[in-house]
Amino acid sequence: MSEEEQLSYSEAMEKASPSITRFPLIPIRGVPLMNLIANNWDDIWAFRPDPSDLLIATYPKAGTTWTQEIVDLLLHNGDAEACRRAPTYLRSPCLEWFSPPPIPSGLDLLKTMDPPRIIKTHLPFHLVPPAFWENKCKTIYVARNAKDNMVSYYHFEKMNLTAPEPGPWEGYMPKFMRGELSWGSWYDHVKGYWLEREKKNILYLFYEDMKENPRREVERIMRYLDLSVSDEVISRIVELTSFKNMKENPMTDYSCVPVHMFDQTISPFMRKGIVGDWRNHFTPEQLKTFDEDYEKQMKDVNIPFRTNI
Repeated sequence: MSEEEQLSYSEAMEKASPSITRFPLIPIRGVPLMNLIANNWDDIWAFRPDPSDLLIATYPKAGTTWTQEIVDLLLHNGDAEACRRAPTYLRSPCLEWFSPPPIPSGLDLLKTMDPPRIIKTHLPFHLVPPAFWENKCKTIYVARNAKDNMVSYYHFEKMNLTAPEPGPWEGYMPKFMRGELSWGSWYDHVKGYWLEREKKNILYLFYEDMKENPRREVERIMRYLDLSVSDEVISRIVELTSFKNMKENPMTDYSCVPVHMFDQTISPFMRKGIVGDWRNHFTPEQLKTFDEDYEKQMKDVNIPFRTNI
């Protein structure tokens, strides 16, 4: 994307400010989605990717931007400048994203790009347009343990002024447990992709593994994409995608998004990036309630999540 196109996108976001609001949720096949997404659902469902396109799927705040940056750097042989050509949300658009005019939708942005494209989604497996599977598109899914994912999502929804008001932490946890947040149930989300991972050739990654040994996981992504880069390039990518470096990179920290959409004075988009921050939020009573509910909701699968590393 040229600087001129980036500028026009930024101007569009500024012009849309009067109509930016905390958009209400409307269920699509049982999944709460922001009304602008729900109102354009037929167009999203009909999207047909090129077989060379790559889908990066996550529940919100599970390592999406991190994975997008790793993939972009792998595709550009670790060239940091090439990956500073535009903010993350323009280099790999969110498939289902719709904003008030004149901001282009994810579908509009994808139409301007030539395959192979990196496409992001937060849609649960059953809402991913079927053409992705028909065309055998490669898909990377990143899952984060429920407790840290919920904490991160809570802080994000406080600063994301397009999302429904999250309210106090005490009331947020029950909504998370019931799947009443944008993009629905974390439980259904992680299970949906897990159960289909072999049949659909999905690379299923864990946020905790990426934190524990980023080099190993970057190499896994490289092999999955049928790429081959040098050890030196791998080391560079690991360094460039450290939390500290991404937090200081204006192309990855979402600082380009206007304050009337993302108010980073409330909470930074890239907040902590650690495993185990949930310990700073749960009371003993909340932890007991959450753990009991987790056992019930996850009893039918054995996904090896870790809440500490």
